[in-house]
Amino acid sequence: MPKMKSKRSASKRFSRTGSGKIRRSHSHKSHILTKKSRGRKRKLAKQGLVAAVDMRRVAQMIQD
Repeated sequence: MPKMKSKRSASKRFSRTGSGKIRRSHSHKSHILTKKSRGRKRKLAKQGLVAAVDMRRVAQMIQD
């Protein structure tokens, strides 16, 4: 049986942490930034973690 391929779009969006959790980036940080507060933009720039309910599905997509 051939190797399973990972979803390339998911591989570019998600990465694993050292402890095995899956890291993601926040949305709403690309345009129309003038009306968003400094604090909101700063929080959106930081990485977040994938929710526990989505962890299994995202892990199957990235398969690393």
